[in-house]
Amino acid sequence: METRFFMEKANPKGYTAMLGLEKYLMSTSIDKKLRELIKIRASQINGCAFCIDMHTKDARKIGETEQRIYALNAWRETPFFTPEERTVLALTKAITLVTEGHVADSVYNEVRRYFDETKTSEIIMAIVTINAWNRIAIATRKIPLSYIEIT
Repeated sequence: METRFFMEKANPKGYTAMLGLEKYLMSTSIDKKLRELIKIRASQINGCAFCIDMHTKDARKIGETEQRIYALNAWRETPFFTPEERTVLALTKAITLVTEGHVADSVYNEVRRYFDETKTSEIIMAIVTINAWNRIAIATRKIPLSYIEIT
């Protein structure tokens, strides 16, 4: 398998706009580890090898444990995640698989137990953004070899 084309070269304005969303997310109040858990989990659901590779490496760099990364695909079956993280992971699944029933009130209400409207909106933006990145990487068959870090 090889990459079909590089979005950053073929469509630099569009790619720069996506980078703008990513830079915005880095300025939010979302904990860095939680942000990486969102990215890994959505990428697992979507089957995006490039993003799984990137974000597991990024998560380890900021101190996320391998145990939690390995268990993320079965997060409901482990004691490794806080109640807040669990609600975000449930919301990540609901938004990523939005055609399978939308975001249930029970999922949204659980998120709001832990996060105010502003923080909830930041989390939703993080989920939406990684889903967009997943679709770009999957559509272009981006190979998980190396990537540019956003600073």
